[in-house]
Amino acid sequence: MSSEFDAVILDIDGTIWNTTGLVAVAWNKAIDSTGFNARKVNAQMLQQEFGKTMDVIAMDLWPDLEKDKRDILLAECCTEEQVAIRENTLDITYPGVVETIAELSSQENFYIVSNCHAGYIELMMEKTGLTPYIKDFECYGRTGKGKAENLLMLKDRNQLTFPLYIGDTQGDCNECLKAGISFAWASYGFGKASSYFKELKKFSDLKNILK
Repeated sequence: MSSEFDAVILDIDGTIWNTTGLVAVAWNKAIDSTGFNARKVNAQMLQQEFGKTMDVIAMDLWPDLEKDKRDILLAECCTEEQVAIRENTLDITYPGVVETIAELSSQENFYIVSNCHAGYIELMMEKTGLTPYIKDFECYGRTGKGKAENLLMLKDRNQLTFPLYIGDTQGDCNECLKAGISFAWASYGFGKASSYFKELKKFSDLKNILK
């Protein structure tokens, strides 16, 4: 275990992998199947949105859709997304992520906190083979709470003292500030961050941070 941190908590999208190409196709399929007058999405649009809670993403993408229709569409999007990810055979993880976590797991405890819907973390772990290395996880879909609250909940539950959170957006940075948790910026991901403890230009940079 490194002297400074007693755990590493990971974001998923833009940090572990990039599903936006797959998800865009799946969500557009959902839009077609509902027949709602909702604009189609693409990977670039989703990269701007991923990291926010699901209700905020839906509001950003389809502000003119009535709330009940937006809720129906979002549920359909999540269903189609899970099917697409489950059926995907391409490696969509960022270089070195799985190998680095596997290598460090004997000394470090890894966790996940994401703004995703329920079931997404389990699917990601299954698809990437990360299940044996993740001690615990929490998400918006399970608690209905934002990232700062979920970070604190996971921290308390696992009696962590000084965890390090790795994410790729300013939103992640802000939530870590709220929770009083150190933030490392995955600059290879989707977003920018104005302040951070360390920058990861590639995921394997984590080895140097934890020395």
